[in-house]
Amino acid sequence: MAGTEDSTPLKFHVALSPDAYLQLDDVVSTRREIPGRGTIVTSGVVTEVVARHEGAAFGSDVFLIADGILPATVQEIAEVTTTRVDPECYVPPRPGEVATRAAGTARDAALYFDRMDARIPAGIGRDGEPIYLNLEFLDGTRGAHVSISGISGVATKTSFALFLMHSLFTSGALGARAVNAKALIFSVKGEDLLFVDQPNARLDDTLRAMYAQLGLPARPFASAGFYAPPLPGDTTGRPHVTGRTSGVTAFWWTLAEFCERELLPYVFADVEDEKNQYTIVVHQVTSRLRREAQPAGNDGAVVIDGTTLRTWAEMIDFISDKVTDDVTRPDWAGPAIGLGTVNAFVRRLRSSQRPLGPLLRGDLNTSTDRPVAHSIDTSQQQVTVVDLHNLPERAQRFVVGVVLAAETDRKEQAGPGGLLFTMVDELNKYAPREGSSPIKDVLLDIAERGRSLGIILIGAQQTASEVERRIVSNSSIKIVGRLDTAEAGRPEYGFLPPSQRQRATLARPGTMFVSQPEIPVPLAVGFPFPAWATRLSEVADPTFTTGTRAAGQATGSAARPDPFSRLPRPESDPWPDDTDDGAIDEPPY
Repeated sequence: MAGTEDSTPLKFHVALSPDAYLQLDDVVSTRREIPGRGTIVTSGVVTEVVARHEGAAFGSDVFLIADGILPATVQEIAEVTTTRVDPECYVPPRPGEVATRAAGTARDAALYFDRMDARIPAGIGRDGEPIYLNLEFLDGTRGAHVSISGISGVATKTSFALFLMHSLFTSGALGARAVNAKALIFSVKGEDLLFVDQPNARLDDTLRAMYAQLGLPARPFASAGFYAPPLPGDTTGRPHVTGRTSGVTAFWWTLAEFCERELLPYVFADVEDEKNQYTIVVHQVTSRLRREAQPAGNDGAVVIDGTTLRTWAEMIDFISDKVTDDVTRPDWAGPAIGLGTVNAFVRRLRSSQRPLGPLLRGDLNTSTDRPVAHSIDTSQQQVTVVDLHNLPERAQRFVVGVVLAAETDRKEQAGPGGLLFTMVDELNKYAPREGSSPIKDVLLDIAERGRSLGIILIGAQQTASEVERRIVSNSSIKIVGRLDTAEAGRPEYGFLPPSQRQRATLARPGTMFVSQPEIPVPLAVGFPFPAWATRLSEVADPTFTTGTRAAGQATGSAARPDPFSRLPRPESDPWPDDTDDGAIDEPPY
C-alpha cells in the first residue's frame, strides 16, 4: 500500500515494485487485522495507474536521470476503487500492507460472483477471466431491463445484445424457465439479423475456445422465426427481403383488425405536442371505427355505413369525408370540434398513406391453411426477428408500437410465467425525452411494470441523453460501448468513473463497460465474435436456399423488390412520409 496518497475505505492506492505491474480493470485485494473484528479484506478494481520519477523537480530532469547524472526512481502507483469489504468494517487499508492481484475465489468474492445464485456470462474481463451478470437483475426478481449506449457502427450494441440473449438461453442459468423464455427483436439496420439461425463460416477453434471458456456453446440460435413487411403493390403477400428469402413470413394487419383493435392512435405515433387538440379527433374516430366496422369476406376488408373498404387509401378517404362533412362531423370528430383541428387531423392522416399502405390491407385473402400467417407470433419459436429496415420511419414506429402493445396485453391475460426479452434498437426514436406518443406510453409502461409481467426491455441507442429518463433509470443493467466525446460528458453516464468515461471515447468494437447494481464499479468486458451469421456471405451451410415464403405458404419464388423504391420522390408527391406538411394549423391546433 502506498503511503504518499490518502487511503480511504472507498478508495486506496497501491505502490508497485519494479518487477510488478497493474493495469486498468485488474482486481486487487488487501488485508488488515482489526482487534476484536479479525481480518478485514478490502477488494477493488484498478481505475487509474500513474508512473513518475521520484526525485525529479523539473521536466528536463528526465534526460539527466536517463543519462545516470541525476539519481531518481521510477515509481508506479495504482488507484483502486473499492468494490467489497468483507466483513463490513469500513476502515482504510494501512500504508505498507501487502496488496495482491485477486484470482480464483478471491476474484469471485471481490466482484460478488460468489453471491450470485444464477449468473449469466457477459464476456471476458481484461484479466482473461469471465465476467458475469446477476440473473436476478435481468429476469425481474430484483430488477430488470438493459440499456446499451454507444456510437452506431462502432459500439457493437446490437451484437452485444444478441450475445446477451444467447448467453441467457444457453448458459443454463434460467433452468426450466428457458423453455418458456422468448426473445422479440426489432431489426432496423439491414438484413443482418435474418441469419441468426445459421452457423457463421468464420467460426474457428479460437472462437470456440472463447465460448467454451464462458461455458457457452458456439452455435447459432436453434429456434428462430423471421417476419418482414410485404412487398409494396404485391397482392400475394410476399415478404420484402432480398438477402434471405427462405423461411421469412410477411406480416400486415387487416383493416378489420385495425378497427377492432383500435390501432388508429399508432398511426400518429410520432412525437406529439400535448397541446395539439387533433388527438381528440383521433380517439373519437378510433371509437367510431370499432363500433361501426363489420368484416367483409375473408380478405380483411370492412364495411362501414354500407361502404366496402379494401385498402388503407380507401379508409383514409372514407374517414376524411366523415370528419369534414358538416352533417357527420359531430359524430365522427366530436362535438364542438373546429375545422382547424379537423384539418390538422386529416393532413396527418393523409400523410400516412404511403408508409402504412403495405401494412394495412383488406385485399389479401387470409383463408388458407394458416389463417394467421400475416400476424407476428412469438409463441412458435424462441427468437422472433421482425425486419423493419425496408419501412419508412413512420411505419417502423407503427409496427413497434402495435406489436409491443399486443405483447403487453397478451402477457397481462396469460399472467406471470414465461419471460419475453424485447430488443428495441434506436430507442431514442421511439421514446424520446421530450413530447409524448402512444408508443412512448407503451415503452414507459414496460419499463415501470414490465418485470411484473415478465417483459424485459433491452434498449439500444446512440445517445442515452435523448431517451426518456424514466426508461433509463429503470434499467438495472447499464452498458456502454464507444461514446462520442460530448455524449460521454452527459449526466446519464455518471455511473462511469472519470477514467472509464475517457476510455469509452477510445473503446474498440467488442469492448463494453457493464454496470450492475451489486458491483460499484463498471467492469470492462470483451465478448466473442458471433457464432451465428450476420450476413448472407457468412452463412456456413452451402445448402442454404433462397426461396420466399408468401403468406400462408411454405415456399415460393424469389421476391423482386421495386428497383425504383430507393429513388427520391418528386417534390410534388401529395402524400409525403413526413407526419406534417409544415403548414401552420388553423387555431385551435
